[in-house]
Amino acid sequence: MNDMNEIQTINKGTKLFLCLVVVVMLFSAAPVSAAEKTQRGEVILLDTYHKNLASLEKNSFGLPLFLKSFERDNRVHVDVYGIFAYPFSSVVDVLKVPANWCDIVSLHLNVKACTYEKLPDSWLLTFYIGRKGYQPPEDTRQVKFQYRIVDQQQGYLDVLLSAAAGPFGTKNHRMRFEALPLDGGRTFVHVSYSYSDSAALRFAEKAYFATLARGKVGFTVTGTDRNGKPVYIGGSRGAIERNAVRYYFAIQSFMDTLRYPEKSRFNQRVSGWYDLTNRYRKQLFEMEKNDYLTIKTKEHKNQLLLQRRAGNGLQ
Repeated sequence: MNDMNEIQTINKGTKLFLCLVVVVMLFSAAPVSAAEKTQRGEVILLDTYHKNLASLEKNSFGLPLFLKSFERDNRVHVDVYGIFAYPFSSVVDVLKVPANWCDIVSLHLNVKACTYEKLPDSWLLTFYIGRKGYQPPEDTRQVKFQYRIVDQQQGYLDVLLSAAAGPFGTKNHRMRFEALPLDGGRTFVHVSYSYSDSAALRFAEKAYFATLARGKVGFTVTGTDRNGKPVYIGGSRGAIERNAVRYYFAIQSFMDTLRYPEKSRFNQRVSGWYDLTNRYRKQLFEMEKNDYLTIKTKEHKNQLLLQRRAGNGLQ
């Protein structure tokens, strides 16, 4: 009996000690501050830059640009890193304005228009998603992205566009943009894109990429063929790599046209975007330049009309 009492006493003491440890841990663990989160993001991005200098200097793009992608469970993700020949402050001035994002993303073949709207605590960007040929907005799928500046500091920018639901049953779309200053008036940038799909969509994609889109590839090299030529990733990873690079070039094209008078910027922008993407015809070619310019000119007029109808007083 004495042994049993001693064991019970020890057990009670042990439980009391563990409870005290938990309480101390809960009250002593301070929450991570916004400054600490910012510093962590800035440090990670700077570390990525230093670790990948060789990839920035020599790669298949022929530009200071490289990417990484992965597909895990039902999640597809890609990271594109590159260097803009523009000061960090200029990049921030552009990307902290939600309206500019609409002019950026609408350069993409499948984004037929984009509108922006101020909400109480954030901004809402509506993407009108359709096929690569011309489509009026009413024939497209609307995807609503919440635009948010996660962090904006003297030497770091983090912008997030997120959508709970996307086209074809996809969900949890996240487009992220990070930037930090480099010497020589340059900026290191990171564009990432990810989404989740469903079993039904994966089945449909498998059939699509095995038939109609069997020739569509991304940028990641998976091996070489019998002639020693590179073999590129296909399927969902190839598709998200193509889209991320298109968005990256859209941001670059927007920056490139700021030196022109405002009235001529749209024409310069669509022409510049096409020329950038046309360098990588194996991955990004979809139509001839005149066709693209004609389609985007019509879609831009639709976008301006949609924005005026939004009635938010910003344009």
